[in-house]
Amino acid sequence: MEHFVSEDEKLDWKNNINVLFSEEALKKKVSELGYAISKDYKDRNPILIAVLKGSFIFIADLCRRITVPVIFDFMAVSSYGDSMVSSGVVRITKDLDYSIENRDVLIIEDIIDSGRTLNYLVKNIEARNPKSIEICALLDKDVPGKFKNKIKYKGFDIPNKFVVGYGLDYAENYRNLPYIGYIENIS
Repeated sequence: MEHFVSEDEKLDWKNNINVLFSEEALKKKVSELGYAISKDYKDRNPILIAVLKGSFIFIADLCRRITVPVIFDFMAVSSYGDSMVSSGVVRITKDLDYSIENRDVLIIEDIIDSGRTLNYLVKNIEARNPKSIEICALLDKDVPGKFKNKIKYKGFDIPNKFVVGYGLDYAENYRNLPYIGYIENIS
């Protein structure tokens, strides 16, 4: 099996990643979010738009806690590359497959950092004339100068640290960790 990290870049996961949210804490929060979404979207059929790649684990767990019919679609946007800091340039690398005109849309995000990507995404989706747009974000990072986005369903507020696990990555690695942790130093 091919590895994305060279031998020189490998980190000892147990010693270099500090756990912020355990697997159990994530399960509990995802259940709470699923309950709130189910209650608010009763008698509606929203389209859940997962922002790839980071939100794929979150949406997989979340959708199993939502008790109303939903439709799934996916968008991929990029502003990081292999960096730990956003480049500031947002681009769509995978667009929606379905029309969202006159539909209730719920954007599913893994993390809101600067808010720039989400701000861009909301404007892009608004231009497609949905009935409504709401945001569900698992993590909301405390970043200076952050764009203000209205997050209706929020999991956790986090400090300004680089986080990995539960779908979040560093250079495409660590997504498969069952918890969310932060890396102090990457050499």
